[in-house]
Amino acid sequence: MTKNIFFLGLGVMGYPMSGHLANKTDLDVTVYNRTFAKADGWTKQFKGKAAQTPADAARDADIIFVCVGNDHDLEQVLTGKDSVIETVKSGAIIVDHTTVSADISRRMYETFKAKNVSFLDAPVSGGQAGAEKGALSVMVGGDQAAFDIVAPIVRQAYGKEVRLIGASGAGQTAKMLNQICIAATVQGLSEALAFGQKAGLNMEEVLAVISKGAAQSWQMENRSLTMLQDKFDFGFALDWMIKDLGIAIEEAKRHGAQVPGTETILSYYKELSADGDGRLDTSALIKRLR
Repeated sequence: MTKNIFFLGLGVMGYPMSGHLANKTDLDVTVYNRTFAKADGWTKQFKGKAAQTPADAARDADIIFVCVGNDHDLEQVLTGKDSVIETVKSGAIIVDHTTVSADISRRMYETFKAKNVSFLDAPVSGGQAGAEKGALSVMVGGDQAAFDIVAPIVRQAYGKEVRLIGASGAGQTAKMLNQICIAATVQGLSEALAFGQKAGLNMEEVLAVISKGAAQSWQMENRSLTMLQDKFDFGFALDWMIKDLGIAIEEAKRHGAQVPGTETILSYYKELSADGDGRLDTSALIKRLR
């Protein structure tokens, strides 16, 4: 029976997600973060332990959750020095919540399959607010048997929608589609808001109307007013969107799919990042239009 949980990576997403696992389940949670002080601080806020290395925590873990930065980070914590692969036990399940390439997910799947360890790519959508509220969408790639064990735990802790999309890599591919949709929506919203302001309209009144019609979106509901106020020091950093869209474009090419709009929006984000705005929220796209 699943008892010991290891959560690796306590960033803006991983910190609250692991906290929900500690608060909402009766599982024993151990956490790891590259900066040990953050993991130690986590133990003062939630019930659980902090480990010095991924290898230390993985030794007794039944399920290992991962939420780090990129492909390189994932490879290091799973297969590098003092990593999970050194001590993970046969029959364990790894659940990777990082947004990475489908390629590395498939490689990790095969690497750990050879050790009788299941690997699920399980990126999330909902942002920092969704993580803090415990209301994330989780798209999963991998084997049904492992998913059936993990899904009830994730739903109990922080997953408002948890779906097995397909074989290994399918979860990451679904997340790419998610990011493409977000980027296109933010660009459209930016153009509309900037247009409306230059036309001299009362944009709060405009938004009150159009947000109740077919134009409604999460971005409109949660970002439009802050965009009008030039507030972008929160949310999902546009440098991370640059990473995500780059991954999506490469995977689209691999399948022969065309994503011209995504390529254009990626170039806009790169312009903003080059101007020093890389840590601003993705809604900062509107800055280009002013």
